[in-house]
Amino acid sequence: MQYLLLIAGFILLIKGADFFVDGSSGLAKRLRVPTMIIGLTVVAMGTSLPETAVSVSASLQGKNDLSISNAVGSNIFNLMIVCGVSAIIVPLVIKKKTLMREFPFSIICAGLLMLFGLTGGIVGRLEGILLLVLFVGFLFYTVFEAKRARNSEDQEPVNDKLMPMWLCIVFIVCGGAAIAFGGRMVVNSASEIAKSFGISDNVIGLTIVALGTSLPELFTSIVAAKHGEVDIALGNVIGSNIFNLLFVLGIAAAISPVSFLTTNMIDCIALIAMSLIAMIFCWTKLTLDRWEGAAMAAAYAAYIVYITFR
Repeated sequence: MQYLLLIAGFILLIKGADFFVDGSSGLAKRLRVPTMIIGLTVVAMGTSLPETAVSVSASLQGKNDLSISNAVGSNIFNLMIVCGVSAIIVPLVIKKKTLMREFPFSIICAGLLMLFGLTGGIVGRLEGILLLVLFVGFLFYTVFEAKRARNSEDQEPVNDKLMPMWLCIVFIVCGGAAIAFGGRMVVNSASEIAKSFGISDNVIGLTIVALGTSLPELFTSIVAAKHGEVDIALGNVIGSNIFNLLFVLGIAAAISPVSFLTTNMIDCIALIAMSLIAMIFCWTKLTLDRWEGAAMAAAYAAYIVYITFR
């Protein structure tokens, strides 16, 4: 039974990602804004709902000690696996503006989290509110960019061949729901299968559950890359990472202070280091090639081995 649920979950993920990407791409064309902006906002927020649900639920119960591990671990997975696997399938062409603005901002967010941990060993309510303020500022920035893009002369006029607005919204909502349900089915069934083989809860938590909350980003970006929507694939990853650090952690800390442990510091350092490596790869010919994607996936595998035995 668990194997059937696992297969059904993956089918929902795959088909849900198809609808989600098509709806997001159609929305970008209908609104006459770059697909990168849709990837940074609508797609990123939609695929980060699992992390949000986990952290907010834990905060309301006063058990959010794993909130930082969840957010940082998901960001490392997004960066090294989601980007890496997408690049293996289709080399990702990177815009210089992205490497000069959004990508560095995501690294600054990780550095800010480290600073909070160094100064007090805790991310309190004040820090949480600051993170939320920064997130609102990021949203204003993307809205400004969207308006500027719509007013630019190189935008093509909207035509009747584009997907209707109502259908874009239906595709996004239904696709997002399928991704969410599919991800939950995969996590639950995989956890039960792992337990039947005698695998410990600790290893399951560090691998299957962490991967499960990032499955929406993974499948959405892979499908986007296969459809040639590279900006959605990359924007999804960068936007999700910013969303996890500013909104997810911000709202969790605002509800209940989050402890910052030594292992969290190590994971933050790993996230920043891997982000810098990914940026270096991207700057080479402004393209993330297949071999670079493979190297990123291999680095994540080494990281998993480390956290399993630490």
